[in-house]
Amino acid sequence: MHTAPQLSGFSYSASAPSVSLALALPDSARQAHLNRRLPLLAGGLVVTYTGLTYGLGKAWYTGERSSFHWFDDFPEWKQMDKAGHFWGAFHESRGAVDMLRWAGLDDRKAIWYGGFVGFLLQSPIEILDGHDPEYGASATDLAANFLGSAGLIGQQLTWNEVRIMPKVSFHTTRYAAMRPNVLGRSFAERLLKDYNGQTYWLAFDVGAFMPTASRWPRWLQPAVGYSAQQMVYNDADANAALGLRAYRQYYLTLDVDLRRIPTRSKLLRRVFYVASIFHLPAPALEYNSRRGLVLHGLYY
Repeated sequence: MHTAPQLSGFSYSASAPSVSLALALPDSARQAHLNRRLPLLAGGLVVTYTGLTYGLGKAWYTGERSSFHWFDDFPEWKQMDKAGHFWGAFHESRGAVDMLRWAGLDDRKAIWYGGFVGFLLQSPIEILDGHDPEYGASATDLAANFLGSAGLIGQQLTWNEVRIMPKVSFHTTRYAAMRPNVLGRSFAERLLKDYNGQTYWLAFDVGAFMPTASRWPRWLQPAVGYSAQQMVYNDADANAALGLRAYRQYYLTLDVDLRRIPTRSKLLRRVFYVASIFHLPAPALEYNSRRGLVLHGLYY
Protein backbone atom coordinates (compact mmCIF):
# COMPACT_ATOMS: atom_id res chain seq x y z
CA MET A 1 0.00 0.00 0.00
CA HIS A 2 1.12 3.56 -0.68
CA THR A 3 1.54 5.67 2.45
CA ALA A 4 2.50 9.30 2.94
CA PRO A 5 6.23 9.68 3.77
CA GLN A 6 7.12 11.15 7.14
CA LEU A 7 9.23 14.29 7.43
CA SER A 8 10.41 15.24 10.92
CA GLY A 9 7.10 14.44 12.56
CA PHE A 10 4.96 15.81 9.74
CA SER A 11 2.66 13.80 7.54
CA TYR A 12 3.51 15.29 4.20
CA SER A 13 1.33 14.35 1.25
CA ALA A 14 -0.10 15.91 -1.86
CA SER A 15 -3.03 17.06 0.27
CA ALA A 16 -1.04 18.84 2.97
CA PRO A 17 0.30 22.43 2.83
CA SER A 18 3.99 22.88 2.20
CA VAL A 19 6.34 22.81 5.19
CA SER A 20 9.57 23.28 3.24
CA LEU A 21 10.44 26.64 4.82
CA ALA A 22 10.28 25.30 8.35
CA LEU A 23 12.20 22.15 7.47
CA ALA A 24 15.04 24.20 6.00
CA LEU A 25 15.74 25.86 9.37
CA PRO A 26 17.90 24.44 12.20
CA ASP A 27 15.97 22.39 14.77
CA SER A 28 15.70 25.09 17.46
CA ALA A 29 14.86 27.85 15.00
CA ARG A 30 12.37 25.60 13.24
CA GLN A 31 10.58 24.81 16.49
CA ALA A 32 10.42 28.48 17.41
CA HIS A 33 9.11 29.22 13.93
CA LEU A 34 6.43 26.55 14.32
CA ASN A 35 5.53 27.66 17.85
CA ARG A 36 4.60 31.09 16.47
CA ARG A 37 2.24 29.53 13.95
CA LEU A 38 -0.15 27.88 16.39
CA PRO A 39 -1.46 31.00 18.21
CA LEU A 40 -1.72 32.83 14.88
CA LEU A 41 -3.71 29.94 13.46
CA ALA A 42 -5.96 29.67 16.52
CA GLY A 43 -6.58 33.42 16.63
CA GLY A 44 -7.36 33.53 12.93
CA LEU A 45 -9.84 30.67 13.21
CA VAL A 46 -11.64 32.25 16.17
CA VAL A 47 -11.95 35.64 14.47
CA THR A 48 -13.03 34.13 11.15
CA TYR A 49 -15.59 31.81 12.71
CA THR A 50 -17.04 34.54 14.93
CA GLY A 51 -17.42 36.85 11.94
CA LEU A 52 -18.99 34.18 9.73
CA THR A 53 -21.46 33.10 12.43
CA TYR A 54 -22.48 36.69 13.14
CA GLY A 55 -22.86 37.43 9.43
CA LEU A 56 -24.90 34.29 8.88
CA GLY A 57 -27.19 35.14 11.77
CA LYS A 58 -27.80 38.63 10.37
CA ALA A 59 -28.08 37.80 6.67
CA TRP A 60 -29.70 34.36 6.58
CA TYR A 61 -32.01 34.41 9.61
CA THR A 62 -33.80 37.72 9.04
CA GLY A 63 -37.34 36.85 10.11
CA GLU A 64 -39.00 36.39 13.46
CA ARG A 65 -37.38 34.33 16.19
CA SER A 66 -39.05 31.71 18.38
CA SER A 67 -38.12 29.73 21.46
CA PHE A 68 -35.63 26.95 20.81
CA HIS A 69 -37.25 23.82 19.36
CA TRP A 70 -36.38 20.67 17.42
CA PHE A 71 -37.71 19.59 14.03
CA ASP A 72 -37.30 16.24 12.25
CA ASP A 73 -36.33 17.21 8.70
CA PHE A 74 -34.81 13.85 7.75
CA PRO A 75 -37.59 12.95 5.25
CA GLU A 76 -37.12 16.23 3.37
CA TRP A 77 -35.17 16.96 0.16
CA LYS A 78 -34.32 13.26 -0.31
CA GLN A 79 -31.57 13.73 2.32
CA MET A 80 -29.53 15.94 -0.01
CA ASP A 81 -29.01 18.45 2.80
CA LYS A 82 -27.55 15.68 4.98
CA ALA A 83 -25.03 14.89 2.26
CA GLY A 84 -24.11 18.58 2.25
CA HIS A 85 -23.58 18.60 6.02
CA PHE A 86 -21.34 15.52 5.75
CA TRP A 87 -19.32 17.05 2.90
CA GLY A 88 -18.88 20.37 4.68
CA ALA A 89 -17.83 18.89 8.04
CA PHE A 90 -15.39 16.50 6.34
CA HIS A 91 -13.54 19.23 4.49
CA GLU A 92 -13.53 21.69 7.37
CA SER A 93 -11.94 18.96 9.47
CA ARG A 94 -9.51 18.09 6.67
CA GLY A 95 -8.37 21.70 6.45
CA ALA A 96 -8.02 21.98 10.23
CA VAL A 97 -5.91 18.81 10.50
CA ASP A 98 -3.56 19.95 7.75
CA MET A 99 -3.26 23.45 9.21
CA LEU A 100 -2.42 22.03 12.64
CA ARG A 101 0.28 19.90 11.04
CA TRP A 102 1.57 23.03 9.34
CA ALA A 103 1.56 24.73 12.76
CA GLY A 104 3.85 22.03 14.17
CA LEU A 105 1.56 19.60 16.01
CA ASP A 106 2.42 15.93 15.72
CA ASP A 107 0.10 13.77 13.64
CA ARG A 108 -1.97 12.26 16.45
CA LYS A 109 -2.70 15.61 18.09
CA ALA A 110 -3.41 17.26 14.75
CA ILE A 111 -5.87 14.51 13.83
CA TRP A 112 -7.74 14.51 17.13
CA TYR A 113 -7.73 18.27 17.72
CA GLY A 114 -8.48 19.20 14.14
CA GLY A 115 -10.64 16.23 13.28
CA PHE A 116 -13.74 17.50 15.06
CA VAL A 117 -13.41 21.10 13.87
CA GLY A 118 -15.99 20.47 11.13
CA PHE A 119 -18.50 19.24 13.68
CA LEU A 120 -17.77 22.19 15.98
CA LEU A 121 -17.99 24.73 13.14
CA GLN A 122 -21.26 23.53 11.65
CA SER A 123 -23.23 22.46 14.69
CA PRO A 124 -23.93 25.97 16.13
CA ILE A 125 -26.00 26.61 13.00
CA GLU A 126 -28.58 24.32 14.63
CA ILE A 127 -28.93 26.89 17.40
CA LEU A 128 -29.91 29.49 14.81
CA ASP A 129 -32.26 27.01 13.13
CA GLY A 130 -33.73 26.11 16.51
CA HIS A 131 -34.89 29.70 17.02
CA ASP A 132 -36.38 30.02 13.54
CA PRO A 133 -40.15 29.37 13.56
CA GLU A 134 -40.03 27.96 10.01
CA TYR A 135 -37.23 25.50 10.76
CA GLY A 136 -35.97 24.02 14.00
CA ALA A 137 -32.81 22.33 15.20
CA SER A 138 -32.19 19.03 13.46
CA ALA A 139 -30.71 15.99 15.21
CA THR A 140 -29.96 14.38 11.85
CA ASP A 141 -28.03 17.48 10.75
CA LEU A 142 -25.91 17.08 13.89
CA ALA A 143 -25.44 13.39 13.07
CA ALA A 144 -24.32 14.23 9.52
CA ASN A 145 -21.86 16.81 10.88
CA PHE A 146 -20.45 14.21 13.26
CA LEU A 147 -20.14 11.55 10.56
CA GLY A 148 -18.31 13.99 8.27
CA SER A 149 -15.70 14.72 10.94
CA ALA A 150 -15.52 11.08 12.00
CA GLY A 151 -14.99 10.02 8.37
CA LEU A 152 -11.95 12.27 8.13
CA ILE A 153 -10.56 11.12 11.48
CA GLY A 154 -11.02 7.47 10.60
CA GLN A 155 -9.11 7.79 7.33
CA GLN A 156 -6.28 9.76 8.90
CA LEU A 157 -5.88 7.27 11.76
CA THR A 158 -6.00 4.30 9.37
CA TRP A 159 -3.98 5.54 6.40
CA ASN A 160 -2.53 8.90 7.48
CA GLU A 161 -4.10 10.42 4.36
CA VAL A 162 -7.45 10.80 2.60
CA ARG A 163 -8.21 7.93 0.21
CA ILE A 164 -11.99 8.33 -0.05
CA MET A 165 -12.73 11.94 -0.92
CA PRO A 166 -16.22 13.49 -0.68
CA LYS A 167 -16.82 15.94 -3.52
CA VAL A 168 -19.64 18.06 -4.89
CA SER A 169 -20.69 19.34 -8.30
CA PHE A 170 -23.43 21.75 -9.31
CA HIS A 171 -25.49 22.78 -12.34
CA THR A 172 -28.36 25.22 -12.62
CA THR A 173 -31.89 23.84 -12.94
CA ARG A 174 -35.31 25.11 -14.02
CA TYR A 175 -36.77 24.36 -10.61
CA ALA A 176 -35.22 27.31 -8.78
CA ALA A 177 -37.31 29.76 -10.84
CA MET A 178 -40.47 27.99 -9.64
CA ARG A 179 -39.73 28.85 -6.01
CA PRO A 180 -36.88 31.39 -5.89
CA ASN A 181 -37.53 32.45 -2.28
CA VAL A 182 -36.54 28.93 -1.17
CA LEU A 183 -34.33 27.60 -3.97
CA GLY A 184 -32.50 30.86 -4.66
CA ARG A 185 -32.64 33.83 -6.99
CA SER A 186 -28.98 34.50 -7.79
CA PHE A 187 -26.44 31.91 -8.87
CA ALA A 188 -24.75 32.09 -5.45
CA GLU A 189 -28.05 31.44 -3.65
CA ARG A 190 -28.93 28.55 -5.96
CA LEU A 191 -25.52 27.03 -5.40
CA LEU A 192 -26.40 26.71 -1.71
CA LYS A 193 -30.16 26.17 -1.81
CA ASP A 194 -31.16 24.36 -5.01
CA TYR A 195 -30.64 20.71 -4.12
CA ASN A 196 -31.86 19.71 -7.59
CA GLY A 197 -28.58 21.01 -9.02
CA GLN A 198 -26.24 19.46 -6.46
CA THR A 199 -24.57 16.07 -6.77
CA TYR A 200 -22.46 14.60 -3.98
CA TRP A 201 -19.68 12.16 -4.77
CA LEU A 202 -17.24 9.77 -3.15
CA ALA A 203 -14.00 9.40 -5.15
CA PHE A 204 -11.88 6.34 -4.36
CA ASP A 205 -8.08 6.39 -4.52
CA VAL A 206 -7.83 2.80 -5.75
CA GLY A 207 -4.14 3.24 -6.56
CA ALA A 208 -3.40 3.57 -2.84
CA PHE A 209 -4.64 0.02 -2.27
CA MET A 210 -2.63 -1.52 -5.11
CA PRO A 211 0.92 -2.89 -4.94
CA THR A 212 3.70 -0.34 -5.18
CA ALA A 213 4.63 -1.68 -8.61
CA SER A 214 1.16 -0.94 -9.98
CA ARG A 215 0.98 1.51 -12.86
CA TRP A 216 -2.49 2.75 -12.01
CA PRO A 217 -2.25 6.57 -11.91
CA ARG A 218 -3.36 7.79 -8.50
CA TRP A 219 -4.84 10.94 -10.02
CA LEU A 220 -7.46 8.79 -11.82
CA GLN A 221 -10.17 7.61 -9.44
CA PRO A 222 -13.57 5.94 -9.82
CA ALA A 223 -16.39 7.83 -8.12
CA VAL A 224 -20.00 7.20 -7.14
CA GLY A 225 -22.53 10.01 -6.92
CA TYR A 226 -25.95 10.78 -5.48
CA SER A 227 -28.50 13.42 -6.44
CA ALA A 228 -32.25 13.99 -6.70
CA GLN A 229 -34.61 15.89 -9.00
CA GLN A 230 -38.01 17.64 -9.11
CA MET A 231 -37.80 18.91 -5.53
CA VAL A 232 -39.62 22.24 -5.42
CA TYR A 233 -41.71 21.48 -2.34
CA ASN A 234 -41.21 18.89 0.37
CA ASP A 235 -44.91 18.11 0.19
CA ALA A 236 -45.69 15.49 -2.48
CA ASP A 237 -49.13 16.99 -3.24
CA ALA A 238 -47.68 20.48 -3.73
CA ASN A 239 -45.07 19.04 -6.09
CA ALA A 240 -47.76 17.07 -7.95
CA ALA A 241 -49.72 20.29 -8.51
CA LEU A 242 -46.75 21.46 -10.56
CA GLY A 243 -46.60 18.16 -12.43
CA LEU A 244 -43.52 17.05 -10.47
CA ARG A 245 -42.62 13.93 -8.50
CA ALA A 246 -39.27 13.87 -6.69
CA TYR A 247 -36.90 10.98 -7.41
CA ARG A 248 -33.32 9.91 -6.65
CA GLN A 249 -30.36 9.53 -9.03
CA TYR A 250 -27.21 7.42 -8.69
CA TYR A 251 -24.02 7.84 -10.71
CA LEU A 252 -20.81 6.04 -11.62
CA THR A 253 -17.95 7.96 -13.21
CA LEU A 254 -14.21 8.64 -13.15
CA ASP A 255 -12.72 11.55 -11.26
CA VAL A 256 -9.42 13.44 -11.33
CA ASP A 257 -7.67 13.96 -8.00
CA LEU A 258 -5.91 17.26 -8.60
CA ARG A 259 -3.75 16.73 -5.49
CA ARG A 260 -1.95 13.91 -7.32
CA ILE A 261 -0.93 15.99 -10.33
CA PRO A 262 2.83 16.65 -10.06
CA THR A 263 3.82 20.32 -9.97
CA ARG A 264 6.65 22.37 -8.49
CA SER A 265 4.42 25.41 -8.11
CA LYS A 266 3.38 26.10 -4.51
CA LEU A 267 0.52 28.24 -5.80
CA LEU A 268 -0.82 25.42 -7.97
CA ARG A 269 -0.52 22.95 -5.11
CA ARG A 270 -2.66 25.23 -2.96
CA VAL A 271 -5.17 25.73 -5.77
CA PHE A 272 -5.35 21.96 -6.36
CA TYR A 273 -5.78 21.35 -2.63
CA VAL A 274 -8.84 23.62 -2.47
CA ALA A 275 -10.24 22.52 -5.83
CA SER A 276 -10.07 18.86 -4.78
CA ILE A 277 -13.39 19.31 -2.96
CA PHE A 278 -15.16 19.56 -6.35
CA HIS A 279 -15.96 16.86 -8.87
CA LEU A 280 -14.90 17.85 -12.37
CA PRO A 281 -17.24 17.34 -15.35
CA ALA A 282 -16.83 13.87 -16.84
CA PRO A 283 -18.81 11.16 -18.66
CA ALA A 284 -21.11 9.35 -16.21
CA LEU A 285 -23.51 6.44 -16.05
CA GLU A 286 -26.74 7.29 -14.20
CA TYR A 287 -29.42 5.05 -12.76
CA ASN A 288 -32.84 6.28 -11.66
CA SER A 289 -36.22 4.66 -11.17
CA ARG A 290 -37.81 6.68 -13.99
CA ARG A 291 -35.58 5.96 -16.96
CA GLY A 292 -33.30 3.19 -15.74
CA LEU A 293 -29.73 3.52 -17.03
CA VAL A 294 -28.76 6.80 -18.71
CA LEU A 295 -25.35 7.58 -20.23
CA HIS A 296 -24.15 11.19 -19.98
CA GLY A 297 -21.43 12.30 -22.37
CA LEU A 298 -20.45 15.00 -19.87
CA TYR A 299 -22.05 15.35 -16.45
CA TYR A 300 -21.60 18.38 -14.18
